[in-house]
Amino acid sequence: MVSDIGHRKRALRAELRERRSNLTSVARDAATVGFTENLQSLVVDLSAQSISCYLSARNEPNTRPFLNWAEAEGIRILFPITREDGLLDWTVGEEHEEVEGITGMPEAAGELLGPIAINSVDLIIVPAASVDATGMRMGWGRGYFDKTLGSMERCPPVYAVVYDSEFVDEVPREVHDQPVDGVVTPTRIVSF
Repeated sequence: MVSDIGHRKRALRAELRERRSNLTSVARDAATVGFTENLQSLVVDLSAQSISCYLSARNEPNTRPFLNWAEAEGIRILFPITREDGLLDWTVGEEHEEVEGITGMPEAAGELLGPIAINSVDLIIVPAASVDATGMRMGWGRGYFDKTLGSMERCPPVYAVVYDSEFVDEVPREVHDQPVDGVVTPTRIVSF
């Protein structure tokens, strides 16, 4: 039986997907510039030498220019790889090769480093559907990042990347949901 919270999450995710798909290319390009600048500032402010970040899909906040910058700066980047068991594996990627992951999202191709490789990064950058004013992150419903973050003994700062309209007062929350330490939008960085 799906809870009332589950129904609210599904409805909110559908609304957010629709909003993202309706963004104009001009708005998307302007947001990409803001995301890139703010993610760069975050990495510099935290003196991060090793990060984890996802490869963005078409309707997600575009992380690719930021990733190109990080790579040019010599920052080690771990990319998440989805697994059938609901956990995340990690790779540093090889020659910018991409594959379609089991969820249909783009993933880096490369040697798998195992689920605990994430323990060695200075900063984790995660996708999100929405984040609220308390730092509660609502993902897209598969739980990969919640499981990863919930199992880490010593977790570095975790920042979610969302459009400004997706940073809201409150998101529906379930027991397994994991908060983040901050949010990056095209116009600001907020730390909780």
